[in-house]
Amino acid sequence: MCGIFGYVTSKDEELGPILIEAAKRLTYRGYDSVGAATLNNGRIDLRKDVGKVETVSEKYNFAEMRGQRGITQLRWATFGEPSQINSQPHLDSDGDMVGAHNGNVVNNVELREQFIAEGMTVRSQNDGETCVHAVERYINRGYEFIDAIRLAYGDLVGDYAFVIGRANDDKLYAFKKGSGMVVGLGEGFTCVSSDLPSILPLTREVIRPQDGEIVTLWADKVEVRSVKDGKLIDRKQETVTESMDAVQKGGYPHFMLKEIHEQSQVARELFHVLNGNKEVDALVEKMKGARHLYFIGCGTSYHAASVGAVYFAGLAGRAVIPVLAPQFIAQYAPAVSYEDVGIFVSQSGETKDVLNALEAAEARGMACYGLANVVGSTLTKATSFTLPLCCGYEISVPATKTFTNQVVTFLYLAYKMAGKDATAGFDTPPSVEWAQPVHLHRTQVQVSRPGGYSTSGGRNIFEVIPELMDKTLEMVASQVEDIAKDINEWNDLYCLGYGATYPIALEGALKLKEITYAHCEGMLSTEFKHGPLSAVSKGFPIIFSAGPKDTNLIISGINEVNVRGARTIVIAEEDARLRANADDLIVLPKSDPQISALLGVLPLQLLSYHMSVTRGFDPDFPRNLSKTLTVD
Repeated sequence: MCGIFGYVTSKDEELGPILIEAAKRLTYRGYDSVGAATLNNGRIDLRKDVGKVETVSEKYNFAEMRGQRGITQLRWATFGEPSQINSQPHLDSDGDMVGAHNGNVVNNVELREQFIAEGMTVRSQNDGETCVHAVERYINRGYEFIDAIRLAYGDLVGDYAFVIGRANDDKLYAFKKGSGMVVGLGEGFTCVSSDLPSILPLTREVIRPQDGEIVTLWADKVEVRSVKDGKLIDRKQETVTESMDAVQKGGYPHFMLKEIHEQSQVARELFHVLNGNKEVDALVEKMKGARHLYFIGCGTSYHAASVGAVYFAGLAGRAVIPVLAPQFIAQYAPAVSYEDVGIFVSQSGETKDVLNALEAAEARGMACYGLANVVGSTLTKATSFTLPLCCGYEISVPATKTFTNQVVTFLYLAYKMAGKDATAGFDTPPSVEWAQPVHLHRTQVQVSRPGGYSTSGGRNIFEVIPELMDKTLEMVASQVEDIAKDINEWNDLYCLGYGATYPIALEGALKLKEITYAHCEGMLSTEFKHGPLSAVSKGFPIIFSAGPKDTNLIISGINEVNVRGARTIVIAEEDARLRANADDLIVLPKSDPQISALLGVLPLQLLSYHMSVTRGFDPDFPRNLSKTLTVD
C-alpha cells in the first residue's frame, strides 16, 4: 500500500523523531523499505534503505535530521525491486526537489523513457521518482510550481497520492488521484499523510482533499486548489473523534471487514498495473506456445488458480491444469519439460509448498512465472518474472482481497490469451466521468484513459468489476448478516458450486472453516448426491453459488436437498425460478458468468465474517493459522 507523511513547521528543529514516529504509525499498511528527507535553508538531507523502520532509522541516524520541512515514506514495492535506489523519497535531477508517493503510476515505464530522452537524471525504476520528474519537466519549461503540478497531474496515469517540496521554499505541496490523503492542522505546524494514524497523535484537526485537488502547506495554513483551473477551493476543516485503533481499521471493527471492502479499490489498481505492464504480453505469448499450462498454488491461491483454469477454457479455449503445489511434485513434475509453462501463485511469495514445487519444476526446465502480493519475496526472485497483486498489506490472516485480485489477474490473462474484446455487454452502473483536459498557456495535457482492450460500444469489464463489487456488498450486507445469525448454531455445512463457482464454493468453505471453526465442506454440486446427501437433516444449511447459466442444474440440486429438510441458501443473480425453489436467494448484480463467479465470493466472505463475530471469535487472527506458511 505504501505510506507517506509530510510535515511543515516555521523554525529549524529536530524533525527526525517526528518522522520516525509517523513512519511507525503507518507500518500496518505494509512495507519493504523506508526513507526520510528534511529540507532546510536550501539543503535537502535524504536517507533511505530497505528494511524495517527501526533498523533503517538507526542505521542512518534519522533522529538527528533537522529542518523546517520533512517527508517520510514506507514503500511496498510494485515498480522496481526493493532496493536502496528504489526506496523513497526521490530527488529531481539536480537535487533541488524531493518527493514521495503511495499508489501506482501505471505509465511509469513510458514516462521514464521520456524523462531520460529529455535529459533528466533518472536513478531508479520506481514510479515515485517518476512523480518528481513529472513536476520537474514543467518547472524546466518555465511554469510556476502550482501550474507544473497541474500539468504533471495530467501526465500521471494511475491511483496515487504525492507530496513534494523544494529546497529553497517554505512549503510542501501534495495532490491525489484515487488514493487516500489527509491534511492535519496543528499549533505551529501542518502535515499531510496517506492515512490518519500518522496524524492523530499530533492533531485531530484535519482536512480531507478530494481527487483532482492540490494542497499547499505552510507552517500556519493550507490552501486547496483545483487541478482543473487552479482556483481556490473552500475545503472544510473537521475534528476527528475516533480512537487510533478504529482509525487504523478505517472505522471497521476488524481488519477482515475493512479488507473485504477494499477489494474494489485494489482491483481497480491491479487493472491499471496489468494494463501498463509489458511483461504481460510476453507471458501470454509464452503461454500460447506451451505444450501444457499449470497453475500451482495452495489453499486460497489454489482456489483462485482453479477459477483461472475455467476462465482459460471458456474464454480462450485453452486447457489449464490447476494443481495443489505438493501434489504437483508427485503427479506432474517428473513429466514436465521446457515446453511447459507454470504460474506459481502465492499471496506472500514465501509459501514453502509452492517454493518446493517451483524448485522441482525448474529442475525439469519448465518456464516458471509467479503471481504474488509481496514484490521482493523469494517467489518473485526465483521466477522469470512475477505479476504483482497490488493489494498492499493484508493484515487479517484470512485472505480476501488477495484472492479476488488473483482471480481478476487470471481473468485478465484469459482475455489476453483469447485476444477478445473485454467490452462489457451487460447492464452496468453509470459510467464514471473522466477528468477533463488541463489548459495552460495554450498547452493541453489530456488525462488519458488507461490503454488496453477496445471499449467501443461499452465499458471495459475490468473498469466495471470494482463498481460491481461495491454494489454487491451494498446489496447483500444486511441479508447475509441475518442469515449468519440464523445458521450460526450449525457446526456442519456444505458449500456447493459448478463450473467457475465450484472453486468459489471451495474458497467460501475454507473461509468458514478458518474463522468460525465449523466444518464446512466445499464440493461440486453434482457430486453431492454421490454420498454426502446422507448427511442432510432438518434445517441443515447448504449454500449454493450459482452462475447465470447454471440455473436448471442448481434447481435440481436445491430440490434434492429441500425434500430432505435442508435450509437452502443460493448466491446468484435475480431469477424467479431460484427464488421460488430456494429458502434464501442472495442476489448479485447482473453481469456475466465470469464476473458473477467472482462476485459470488463476496457474500461468502461476509457470511464467514459475521458467523465468526457472532461466535465471539476474532476473525483477523484465527487459532492455529498464520499468514505465511514456511514449513512443509
